[in-house]
Amino acid sequence: MSGHSKWATIKHKKGAADARRGKLFTKLIKEITVAARIGGGDVDANPRLRTAVNAAKAENMPADNIKRAMQKGTGELPGSMYEEAVYEAYGPGGVAMMIEVATDNKNRTTSEIRHIFGKHGGTFGASVSWMFSKRGYVVVEKDKAGEDALLELVTEAGADDMKDDGSSWEILSSPESFHNVVERLKAAQITLAAAEVSMVPQNYVKLTGKQAEQMLRLMEELEDHEDVQHVYANFDIEEAEMHALTQAK
Repeated sequence: MSGHSKWATIKHKKGAADARRGKLFTKLIKEITVAARIGGGDVDANPRLRTAVNAAKAENMPADNIKRAMQKGTGELPGSMYEEAVYEAYGPGGVAMMIEVATDNKNRTTSEIRHIFGKHGGTFGASVSWMFSKRGYVVVEKDKAGEDALLELVTEAGADDMKDDGSSWEILSSPESFHNVVERLKAAQITLAAAEVSMVPQNYVKLTGKQAEQMLRLMEELEDHEDVQHVYANFDIEEAEMHALTQAK
């Protein structure tokens, strides 16, 4: 279907294995802090905070780190005031992109993101949000669960759709049902390749060759930026080509 699940799966595996763990922790702490500031520190009453805390736990973040991030958000502890922003842009080949950031210096961050797009053949500043919708998004690799049993389980848990994406299943739900879908999958001991509340594109742009390579370099540099929380894009790159390009780095 997308390339979205392929990238999400590769990103998840890389994040679990390499030196980006420190940056991943920084991003998760920011998300917990912002979620607690906006919606309060009660995990049960704040779905965004619950999702952020679950993501941090999935990456084995120490409980003390999670608690401190929540307390900074609620004002119980001093900490930086992060401002959220969403940038819209086009990447190589006309790929629509949305970039969510949390920063304590918006002017600096805007300038740096603009520079990254210029370097990788993108166009910063566009109107593309209409191409995306907010959805609960889970990826399960096919060798982890059979189609019929998985479809029955996620449908009962509140998922709206399950799509075949080559070596993986993409499971879509409303943001409100996302937590229940994830918990039901975990209870069934099904390993998740990726799980997030995401901005899912309505359609996709097929990329190959140089444009595919440019796109992946742009994605990696954006996600390496300390202020970037999430990058959403409607590119589709064949699985074999994506693996070859990411393994070559």
